Amino acid sequence: MSGELIYLTCTIVFTALLWIPYVLNQISIQGLVNAVGYPENPVPLAPWAQRLKAAHYNAVENLVLFAPLVFVVEIAGLTSPATQLSCLVFFVARIAHAVTYALAVPWARSLSFAVGYLALLGIVYQIITA
Repeated sequence: MSGELIYLTCTIVFTALLWIPYVLNQISIQGLVNAVGYPENPVPLAPWAQRLKAAHYNAVENLVLFAPLVFVVEIAGLTSPATQLSCLVFFVARIAHAVTYALAVPWARSLSFAVGYLALLGIVYQIITA
């Protein structure tokens, strides 16, 4: 399996697990019955959990861009050290984005998002210049 597919798989697994902490927070503050139901006046999540939930949505939105680009690289046979590095940078940037978003670290969330987006552009550049 190529490095690009490995980083895609890692990104998918990371994104697939991001919901667990904020759902556990929901269960801990609302109780299991209310967490799985539709209470009249639900107790809001902790601020970090609200931010992590937003980071999860953002991760899903960016996965929709990342996965097809990796598939294009694979199908077109454009695997290279540059595309592998771009995929690694994207994966690490997504982790940094989720962590810094949940912890409300000033500037770091936006910077990590920008780095991930530049990594996507790096993959696009490798595709269009091939």
